Amino acid sequence: MVMEIIASGHANVLGTHPTTIEITKEAELSLQGNCIIAVRADTACSDLPEEIKKEILGGGKFKVTLQAGELTEEVIGEGSPNLFFIHHTDIVLRKSEFIDDRTLLVNCDKACSDLNREFIEELKNPETKLHFTIEKI
Repeated sequence: MVMEIIASGHANVLGTHPTTIEITKEAELSLQGNCIIAVRADTACSDLPEEIKKEILGGGKFKVTLQAGELTEEVIGEGSPNLFFIHHTDIVLRKSEFIDDRTLLVNCDKACSDLNREFIEELKNPETKLHFTIEKI
């Protein structure tokens, strides 16, 4: 099971949040959205295929590969039977076990503040495409 989501960079990407990484279908980003690394995503939690949701609800480890230009970051997180995938614009990776309608994975090994600053700089370019790939490991 592998799924790819495509999103775009934005001039206001800060990528400084200490506990989360977020992508959104929204087109705009304020400077207060320091957990958002990409906008105009083609998928939100509610759009995920049922087979992907079922796999994540089964628990286990998942790898999210984030690619922007020539730069790549990997995030390892966990699925949970408590997730509910109903948010219509956002997907969030969390270092904690907190779950809300935007949560895709919990207990992740990275948040925005852990990402390479060169990677975040690349995502400040609105022309940059973020390839967000999730797979079970």
